[in-house]
Amino acid sequence: MSIGEMLAATVPMARTLNIEFLETTPEKAVVALPDQNEYHNHVGGPHAGAMFTLGESASGAIVLAAFGDQLSRAVPLAVRADIAYKKLAMGPVTATATLGRPAADVVAELDAGERPEFPVTVAIQRADGAITGEMTVVWTLRPNS
Repeated sequence: MSIGEMLAATVPMARTLNIEFLETTPEKAVVALPDQNEYHNHVGGPHAGAMFTLGESASGAIVLAAFGDQLSRAVPLAVRADIAYKKLAMGPVTATATLGRPAADVVAELDAGERPEFPVTVAIQRADGAITGEMTVVWTLRPNS
């Protein structure tokens, strides 16, 4: 099962919004939100909540790709998120997530008995390439006890 299939199967909100997982590697995750009238805002574009969910889903996908081998000893959890809506989003949008710290550094902290935190940056863009939103989600790997 791919990371996208796993997230679609285990995260009901991702299924509800019909989020598509286009690319998921430890270096980058690209996730798409199709244009759907039922999730539009008052100006006819994707609702801010739908775009937040898109960005958070992209961040979760890269976290699983980068740290999936750690799931037997730690659970990834979002700690906090910040989003800025830059331009009007219309039509389908994609979110591209990247890790803000080297995965090896995060795992080294986990190995040292710490609970590491690390940022994931997300760019949300329209089909024409314009960046409509920027998001940072801070994640942690909480050690299992």
